[in-house]
Amino acid sequence: MGKTLFKNGLLVDGNGGEPKLDQVVVTQDQKILYVGPEDSYEATGEENVVDAQGGTILPGFIDTHVHMMMEYTPLSERLTKPFSYMYFEAQKYLENTLNAGVTSVRDALGTDLGVKKAIEEGLIKGPRMQLSINALTITGGHGDGTQLNGDVLDLLPSGHRGMPDGRCDGVAEVRKKTREMLRAGAEVIKVHATGGVLSPTDHPEFTQFSLEELKAIVEEGRFRKGVKVMAHAQGSEGIKNAVRAGIHSIEHGIFIDDEAIELMLENGTYLVPTLLAPVSVLETADEKGMPQSAVEKSKEVIEQHRASFTKAYQAGVKIAMGTDAGVMKHGTNLRELGLMVDAGMTPMDAIVATTKTASECLGWSDQVGTLEEGKLADVVITKGKPLDDIYSLANNDEIQYVLKGGQVQKNLLSTKQELTHH
Repeated sequence: MGKTLFKNGLLVDGNGGEPKLDQVVVTQDQKILYVGPEDSYEATGEENVVDAQGGTILPGFIDTHVHMMMEYTPLSERLTKPFSYMYFEAQKYLENTLNAGVTSVRDALGTDLGVKKAIEEGLIKGPRMQLSINALTITGGHGDGTQLNGDVLDLLPSGHRGMPDGRCDGVAEVRKKTREMLRAGAEVIKVHATGGVLSPTDHPEFTQFSLEELKAIVEEGRFRKGVKVMAHAQGSEGIKNAVRAGIHSIEHGIFIDDEAIELMLENGTYLVPTLLAPVSVLETADEKGMPQSAVEKSKEVIEQHRASFTKAYQAGVKIAMGTDAGVMKHGTNLRELGLMVDAGMTPMDAIVATTKTASECLGWSDQVGTLEEGKLADVVITKGKPLDDIYSLANNDEIQYVLKGGQVQKNLLSTKQELTHH
């Protein structure tokens, strides 16, 4: 792959400091070789030069809550879709995610180890992945697709090779189920600590799992060299149970209260807000055949969700960007940044949430999240200046160039060989 020199753009390195002009980023093979003033870098003449054309040079974006194996579709489509077809659909979802500038994701259930391996070995294109395999849920809770008539209509198939069923009740069962997820390749454990919007027989404020059950899940992860736990947690009691149990990140956090915020600050717990999720449910309800129960619950929680985010942000809770992509179309991930800014976050903090803080949430801050020497060569170039117009990032045409681990994934810019020495 050799050396590539990125120049002629505003540098936003992901650390949250002032953007800089007259800087270059130099990559060699899979790593970043140099970040700094252009006049301090001694070119060899062998660099492949990428001219940012006055745009912005950023780290690859990170979405810490996606479902790469699905996009919500009407029930009639799900019932007539052959099992293996979802893997071919996922190839498109993965590519759409890269085209949005998202080079790393944490999959919050549904993707098995084979998909990650196919990306790593170059069989298909996709973002770098951290897998949860499947989520742990209680009988009758969020994630149990059993309908009121007794039919089971899960959003994604489970119970097949590589995808253990996630239903479990009681300390002994949750321990065993956690071990099954780890055996299947889970790098983070996902648990549903409350009900949710899309589930048919519960409500977002319903609490799932006891504190003892949640602690057992956390303990099993810790036994495996510190595998963290992420909790779908929307009701305040479930959020507080999750934080008290030592869970690493709260997903959604719709009904966060002051006590929950204090606990999160004390424990260093991350919030992954997914503001886009209920917004998308309402936007696509007719097109996607969303259940009426999900539409009603989204209407009920959307303002509370935003208010909870604002309160947590103002209090200093660590916020990592996540979208719940799969509930909405993959590739629309960066709409989340505009929603966070609408709810009071500064544009720079929104960028940091999807770069530096997101990498810390994944435990990958030594590899990705910022443009720094020695890290993986994940580089995004945007056409304009997202700090002036954060909403522009929702348009994938704004993303001109995407580099992941030194491999070009998208290029709408011209490149040329640098022949002169500095």
